[in-house]
Amino acid sequence: MLALSASTIRSAFVNVSTRERNAIVVPAAFDESDWDRLDYVGWRDPKSPLLGFVVAEIDGAPVGLQLRQAEQATRSRPQCSWCSDVTLPNDVVLFSARRAGKAGRAGNTVGTLLCAGFECSRNVRRLDPPAYLGYDVAAARDRRIESLRAHVDSFFRDLRGDA
Repeated sequence: MLALSASTIRSAFVNVSTRERNAIVVPAAFDESDWDRLDYVGWRDPKSPLLGFVVAEIDGAPVGLQLRQAEQATRSRPQCSWCSDVTLPNDVVLFSARRAGKAGRAGNTVGTLLCAGFECSRNVRRLDPPAYLGYDVAAARDRRIESLRAHVDSFFRDLRGDA
């Protein structure tokens, strides 16, 4: 992922109003991010813990989405729909996001199950033990990374309305 500044990140959001865009708090820790190991960047709003923000590179440009966590907890232990991590090292919650443009202003949203702290990039890069003799652990990791990128790209395109 390209290294991004706070102003670039803030201007990338497509499903928020101008007022909401100006209120987005970008964590200062982004300056220290290892951008080469991130497939998207995500964070939670410290003042509104139910709000989450994700920014991904779509067609070579940053695109941001505001997400809202459902207040109701899930009944079972769900699997993240982006990283599909089966070891579940973290919580997975239901997020909803307004669609961009006219559809979003009409109240249309899309929901998805995601890692609560947006740990997907770390989860897919973990080297798991081999499933069987001769199993290529590095190739499996590369497939998980590509799958994460495809899931993120598809979700962003769907919310922008160009899927």
